[in-house]
Amino acid sequence: MDVRQLEYFLAIVDHGGFGRAAAASYVSQPALSQSVQALERDLGSALFHRVGRRAVLTEAGRALIEPARATVRGLETARARVAAVAELRTGRLDVAAMPSQAVEPLTTMVRAFTGRYPGVSVAIRAAFTARDVVEAVRTGAAELGLLATAGPPPDREVVCHRLGEQRFVLVTAPDGPFADRDAVDRAELSGQRLIVGQRGTGMRAYVDGLREHGVAFAVAAETEHRVSILPLVLAGVGMAVVTESWRGVAERAGARVLDIEPRSALAVALVSRRGELSPAARRFVEHATDKPAL
Repeated sequence: MDVRQLEYFLAIVDHGGFGRAAAASYVSQPALSQSVQALERDLGSALFHRVGRRAVLTEAGRALIEPARATVRGLETARARVAAVAELRTGRLDVAAMPSQAVEPLTTMVRAFTGRYPGVSVAIRAAFTARDVVEAVRTGAAELGLLATAGPPPDREVVCHRLGEQRFVLVTAPDGPFADRDAVDRAELSGQRLIVGQRGTGMRAYVDGLREHGVAFAVAAETEHRVSILPLVLAGVGMAVVTESWRGVAERAGARVLDIEPRSALAVALVSRRGELSPAARRFVEHATDKPAL
């Protein structure tokens, strides 16, 4: 077994098939297939069921994913340590982020980091819930994660670096309700039409919790695509409760942003895997938190 075989195995898992994995790995499909077959012979188990052009993981294949990621990540850390001698002139850092936090504070973090280390590429992976972020970091799919939670950030499976809070705000169309207002009481959302996101997110939990406070709003639209919320608001479909991170983008697009009283917020944190970080991840954490990473 060698690490290249594991990289090809993970490429098939991540890209959903041999053809796409070969293209992503810049290798011919026959060469990739032969490498995986050699790995299967070495392990004594088939890793995939070949169904036409599809590759479906066997039970043995599913069992290999996590240790394979750990092995590949360990090699990447070793390579990054060598690159660190040259002050991170090259490299890649994978960061899993929830949508709102990918707007801010991730934009500011990446700008500061790449300004200092322009040769390091930051790859941002989509994660829709805090659990998704933790799982990506825990399994090695990403080395760092950015999340927001209604309660204390999780710190049992990952190392948690708390960054602050993001309060909930209301985004409305320019000619929408509450004209010439800077704030609105949550009770005033009764009878209004709201655009809501997917379940499992902090923003959706806040909106669902409004009903417990007697706020009888109507759901105008429900979307899993966070990027569609602002266009829907501007089109007059309804209003939306989002986090403070959206304020700049929303106002530049022409929407109005109102504070919601009483104040309620999500706790924002950067999380990292337990154990030693690559030099790029360590420097990113230091830039984000203004203190040395553990």
